[in-house]
Amino acid sequence: MFNDIGPLELVTIVVLAVLVFGPDKLPKVIQDVMRTVRKIREFSESAKADIRSELGPEFKDFEFEDLNPKTFIRKQLDNDELGLKEIRNGFDLKKEMAEVTDAVHSRDTDTSASGSSGSSASSASSGGGCIDMTKKPEEPGKDDRPPFDADAT
Repeated sequence: MFNDIGPLELVTIVVLAVLVFGPDKLPKVIQDVMRTVRKIREFSESAKADIRSELGPEFKDFEFEDLNPKTFIRKQLDNDELGLKEIRNGFDLKKEMAEVTDAVHSRDTDTSASGSSGSSASSASSGGGCIDMTKKPEEPGKDDRPPFDADAT
């Protein structure tokens, strides 16, 4: 519940609590807060039990956490009836990436081999076998104007 509170923040909260409530009233305030938290938990558990009993025996394994969409989808995908585990296990990302890497390297070696047997200008123009895969925006010509849409203005 308080996993994201660091030690410095916790010390700050304790110091503020001592300053606001005073050292003599602080234990009473902590007891009251804890009692309220316990009552809220008991009320929540009794409400869950009442809902489960009203739903009937066919919903005995119903969990309220399943109402969270992420949890529901995760539970349905882990279900073996759909056969998704075989598909997931049949797909090996490392193997696919290795095949792609081999294909790229074999293309580079073919290009460099043909460049060395041909002219040296073709290997210099290819950038030493490096392929530039970055997207560069196309620069429109100076005479090219963007299309004008009379209805848009």
